[in-house]
Amino acid sequence: MADLFDRLLLLKESPMFSKVATDDLRLVAQALEEQTFFAGDHIFEIKEQGDHLYLLVSGKVGITLDTDPGSNNYISTLGPGACFGEMNLLDDLPRSASAHALEDTTVLALEKTRLRGLLQSYPEISIGMLRSLSMRVREVNNRLLSVTSQLTPDRNRESE
Repeated sequence: MADLFDRLLLLKESPMFSKVATDDLRLVAQALEEQTFFAGDHIFEIKEQGDHLYLLVSGKVGITLDTDPGSNNYISTLGPGACFGEMNLLDDLPRSASAHALEDTTVLALEKTRLRGLLQSYPEISIGMLRSLSMRVREVNNRLLSVTSQLTPDRNRESE
């Protein structure tokens, strides 16, 4: 997937970069490195210090909170277009989950120092990323509100 246009489309559709202007995404797209993982490979493990975020081009990745490297208890299964591993690039904390290739997988990886260099040189990229992250938090809040409202008894029924 060396084509710049395909990289731009993938970035624009990713939740991490969806609000970044296309001209700025061109710079990010050029900084991405293609990597391949085979089915069963561990992309990263929980509590490791990471230095890459990944955009999934093809294949499937399982995300688990289990510390057992052989675990297949996945909290999420990601497909093409998904972005993962981004939290570590922003907060410098160890990985909060493990990522395993469930089938042969191709990703575009963005290394932490390259991203930070881009953010320092082109602050508009960070503004777009912040907007994207804000939208993700709002989406999670709305889902939690929906689940909470389903679990909370209807107050009108209590008064009957």
